This record gives sequence, C-alpha cells and structure tokens, in this order.
Amino acid sequence: MESRTTRRRTALAEFLKARRARIDPADVGLEPGGRRRTAGLRREEVALLAGVGLTWYTWLEQGRPINASYQVLDAIARTLLLDAPARRHLYDLAEATPARFATPVTEVPESVHVVLRSLDPLPAVLLNARFDILASNAAHEEMFFGWHSLPCVHKNLLWCCVTEPLARDMLENYDQVVPYFVGRLRAEYAQHVDDPEWAEDIRRLSELSEEFRELWARHDVLAPTPTCLRLRHSAAGSLSFVNHELVVEGAGDLRIRVYTPTDDLTWQRLPATRNPG
Repeated sequence: MESRTTRRRTALAEFLKARRARIDPADVGLEPGGRRRTAGLRREEVALLAGVGLTWYTWLEQGRPINASYQVLDAIARTLLLDAPARRHLYDLAEATPARFATPVTEVPESVHVVLRSLDPLPAVLLNARFDILASNAAHEEMFFGWHSLPCVHKNLLWCCVTEPLARDMLENYDQVVPYFVGRLRAEYAQHVDDPEWAEDIRRLSELSEEFRELWARHDVLAPTPTCLRLRHSAAGSLSFVNHELVVEGAGDLRIRVYTPTDDLTWQRLPATRNPG
C-alpha cells in the first residue's frame, strides 16, 4: 500500500505536469519555436523561468523525495500562472503549509438544523468538503424531489449531477455547474490526499463518469465563489438562483449552501416547487 507521502508526491507530480501542459509559451514571453511533441511548456522552460535546476524540477515532477522552500514554490507558481487557490493547492501538496486534519462530523448540531429551517422558503443544504449532503431544509428537499430517474446511492451534489442521466435536461447551465464542483473538489483534495474514503470516491466517480474523469485530469483548482444555478423544474418551469456558501463555525469543513432567486419570476415561481406529489 502506498504511504501518505508517496500519494501526496504523486498528486503533486500530476498537478505540475497538468498545469505545465496548459501554458502557451507566448503567455510567459517565449517564442513558439519549432514543433513541440507535447502541449504547453517544456520542463527545461519551467526550470529556466522559475530559476531552479532542471534536474531538481524534473525530480519534483517525478514525485521524488525532495523538499521545496516557499521561495522555490512561489517561483514555480508564478511560472505556471497559478491563481491564489491553485497556489495554495501547490503548497498543500508540497507540504509547505501545516497539515490540517478535520474531524469528520458524525452528528449535525441541532443549532445548524435550526439555521437550515430558518432559511425557508430559500432552499438550503448542509455540505462537507466532498459535497456530501448531511442535512437540508424542506424547501431544498421539495425543490429537488423527483430529481433522480435512478436510485440515489449517494447523497452528494456532485454524484447527483454526473451519474444522473437526466441531469443535463434539468440543469440549464450544467456545463458551468459541474466543472465548478470538480474544481472545488480538487482544491479540497490537497488536504485529503491520504484519506482512503476520498481516494475511493474519486476512483469510483472516475470509473462511472468519463466527464468527471476528464475534468479531474485538468487539475483546475477553484475557490468558493457565488455561483449561478439555472434549474428547469417540472412544475415551476425555469428557475434562476445565485448560490452562496455560509461557513459553519466550529464544525470542521461544513458549510450551508443557500439558493437565492436572482429575479422576480423565480420568486413568483418558487412556491410551485413546494409539496410535490
């Protein structure tokens, strides 16, 4: 069985290679040059621009047991044009930040249930970093009643999208929602590389969904941000929401995702989602 350190170094190597392949030489001031066998920058170009040795950088990409300072990681991050979430992801994988081990929440505090209920009629759901659904209010449950055409094996927002055959018909902006979820999952993954439950979840999703497998391989890393969700509801018609995530203090990685209508029409149609069946 692979050790925690080996898994982390493998994840770091995959991340560096994926992000290097996405950089156009012109974006970092290099001439395109002759025909390139692979897309993106060459290893020697990254090493040159970052001011590090080629052998050292090659070893880093190969997942060898070497250490990197903040200064070196900063130089690599700048060369690979990493934004803030991706830079933090790089630090986490390189173990350049203190490890955080969140204690899994096994029981949702009653005070959190009270908050969820108080948000009604706005749909709201309690999630962890893996998008597992731990609790939800009646408005959320009723709005998504009948979502699944197949039995729901996982109570998880990402699984509900990529494994449900009709999800594209019901999510009008599916191609924005799912990449966002995967990018958020990738950002959180650096804190859970050694977690067998995370590894098994990602493995099974990759086997079940080619779409997830391709998105995961892109190594996009995204920070929490208000996002839009456009839902085609069987009774209410087209609905448009902005999603905000509220951190639950003192409860590990838990957050409440709240759906707020973006227009008057959605406010008018929202009651039609209630009391389904």
